Amino acid sequence: MEAHGRTPTRRALLRSGAYLATAATGLAATAATATTAHADDRRRRRAAAAYPPTHWIPASTSNYRVSSRPTSYPIDFIVIHVTQETFPDAMKIFQDPAKQVSAHYMVASADGYIGQFVREKDVAWHAGNKDYNNRSIGIEHEGWVDDAKWFTDAMYASSAALTAAVCDRYGIPKNRDHIIGHVEVPGADHTDPGPLWDWDRYMRLVNGGSRVRRGV
Repeated sequence: MEAHGRTPTRRALLRSGAYLATAATGLAATAATATTAHADDRRRRRAAAAYPPTHWIPASTSNYRVSSRPTSYPIDFIVIHVTQETFPDAMKIFQDPAKQVSAHYMVASADGYIGQFVREKDVAWHAGNKDYNNRSIGIEHEGWVDDAKWFTDAMYASSAALTAAVCDRYGIPKNRDHIIGHVEVPGADHTDPGPLWDWDRYMRLVNGGSRVRRGV
């Protein structure tokens, strides 16, 4: 093909080269900044989803269903329970293959100790409703529904930190439409966590101290 116009001078070529080099440096810096910002965002998300200390105490494999959530089922709810047992006795129930019941976590009354009995990816049998089991995390709390002294400051704080972390991990809204009591599961025949459970206090803790209403 025939060339048109004047051939560029050596000085013009050098200027062009310098410009391209500067542009390339700027693009590299922009890419590096974007990479750093992306890494910072990942770190912030991990920090937001930081769980309180938990301790692995596996339930019997007969008491839950192995799954691959949230791929197999979305995780949309957290269900709050009260054991109607002491922590050690409830633990024995979860480890008894004949009981056919489990929860993902249980929180102790005295110090807020958290035991994990089922992996979050797996389906614990806690809600009495298959659909809700498939789509929820179950958290048990040591104590009895008619005795508020079991619901200690340590228990509320530890459980709320756990619930907040689960919500952050799966994008669950931190409201009472998605953080529910066992009594609110459709078809449930349980009354826990009962009228002595302080939902207003609990939800403020889950939300970092801010007040929240149902559906907000």
